[in-house]
Amino acid sequence: MSINQDNIVSKPPAKLGILTRVPGSTEVFVAELDGRRIIAVYSNPGQQRGAFRQDDGAKISRAAVLAKENQIPLVMVLSTSGASISDGVSALASWGGAAKTISEISGIVPIIIGLTGPAISGPALLLGIADVVVSTVDSYAYVSGPPMVEEFTGVKTTSAELGGSHIQASRSGVTAIEVADESELIETISEILSYLPDSTNSLTTRTNNTDDPNRICHDLATAIPPSPTGSYDVRSVIGEIADNGDYLELRAKWAPQLVTCLARIGGRSVGVIANQPQSMAGTLDIQASQKGARFVRFCSSFNLPLITLVDTPGFLPGKDIEWRGMIRHGAELAFSYAACSVPRICVILRKAYGGAYIVMDSKGMGSDIVFAWPQAEIAVMGAQGATQILMRRASDEERLSYQNSYQETYLTPWIAAERGFVDAVIDPVSTRSEINNALEILVTKKERIRPSKHANSPL
Repeated sequence: MSINQDNIVSKPPAKLGILTRVPGSTEVFVAELDGRRIIAVYSNPGQQRGAFRQDDGAKISRAAVLAKENQIPLVMVLSTSGASISDGVSALASWGGAAKTISEISGIVPIIIGLTGPAISGPALLLGIADVVVSTVDSYAYVSGPPMVEEFTGVKTTSAELGGSHIQASRSGVTAIEVADESELIETISEILSYLPDSTNSLTTRTNNTDDPNRICHDLATAIPPSPTGSYDVRSVIGEIADNGDYLELRAKWAPQLVTCLARIGGRSVGVIANQPQSMAGTLDIQASQKGARFVRFCSSFNLPLITLVDTPGFLPGKDIEWRGMIRHGAELAFSYAACSVPRICVILRKAYGGAYIVMDSKGMGSDIVFAWPQAEIAVMGAQGATQILMRRASDEERLSYQNSYQETYLTPWIAAERGFVDAVIDPVSTRSEINNALEILVTKKERIRPSKHANSPL
C-alpha cells in the first residue's frame, strides 16, 4: 500500500492534482488512504536528493491551506537534503513560509510526517511541528550535519550517529514510531489516522466493538506486586482495559518511564498516558514531562478522551536536572493538563506522591473523574521520606514504629476519598467497566472557550 495515483480520490476530478505543472521535488495531491481522504505531500529524492526549491515551499503551503479548508489530515512523506543551494535565499524563505503555514493548521487537522530518507537543516524542523513522525530505520535528520559538528567541536560523527532514526526515536523524541520500510510506514500512518478525527471540529468514528465494554479484567487483581517497591509493566494494565488488548504506543523508546498510546474503549478512541514503574520507578523527569505535555495537548486538539494511569513516587531528584529546568518543564505537564478540555479520567493504581501526583491529572488539575485502586498510596511523600524528615532525631526503634504508623494511616486512598479528591475506590477487575461508564457520561462534555488570544505556556 502506498500513497500514489492508484489511491487518489476520483471525485471531484478537478482536485486530484495540486499545482501539477509547477516544478520542484515535491508532489501534492488529494488521496485516499484506507478510506480516509487526505492531502498528501510526497517528496522525490531523485531530484537533487529532494532539495527544497522555492516552488516546493509554495506547494507545501498550498497543501496545508487545502487541508485546513477541507478539514482533512495533512500527510507528508519526506526525503530532503535541505534547501536548494542553487535557489539560495529564495528557497530558505520558501520553506520558512511552509513552516509558518503548517504551524497555522497545527491543532486544526492532524499533521503526520513520514521520513524515508534525510531531512537536513531548516526543513528538518518541519518534523518538530508535526503531530506524529514515523521514520524508516535508514532515515536520518539533523539541523547541523557531521562536517559542521566536526568543525565546531572537533568530534567526528556520522549521519546515523548524529540523527539516525534510532537516535530520533530514543534520544530526541522526534520520531514517534520507527518502521522497517516505506510500505510499513504507510500502513502505520493509516493506523494512526484510524484513531483520529479528520479535524478538531469532528469526532472519531466509533468502531463496531466485539469486546464487551463491561468485561471483567481478572488479571488486574494481581497486576500490582505485593511489595511497595515491586516493579511491573504498566502496559499489561493498558492491554487489559483496551478493546481486544490493542493499543498503539507513541514514542515508546523516548522517556520510557511514561507510556503514551492510542487505544479504544467501547469502540471509542482514547489517549492513554501512564507512569511506567518498570523504568526509573515511574519518576517524572524533564523528558517525561515534555513527552506527557505534548501528548496531552495532542489529545485535547483532536477530541480524544484522556485516560491517566498513575503510579509515580514523584519527580526525579538531582542537581543537574534542577539546573536544566525541571521546574519549567514540569510546569509544561501541569499546564497541558490544566488547559485540556476533553473528558479526563484518572486511575490511581499505586503510588501518587507529592507534586507528581498533582500534575498527573489530579482533581486539583481539573480531572473529571478520579478512581483509585484499594492499594493506592496518595500522600505528600512515602513513609521512609516522611520518617527521615519528621523523626530525624528519634531512635531507630521510634523511626520504625512511626514509619509503620505512617504507612497504615496515610498511604491509603481513603483520606483522599473522604475529602473529595477521589470519586471512588474501585475493584481493579472492574476498571475497564468503570472507565467505559464514565466515558458514556462525559462524552457530552463541552469546552469552555478562553477569552484571551492565547496563553503563555511554559514551552
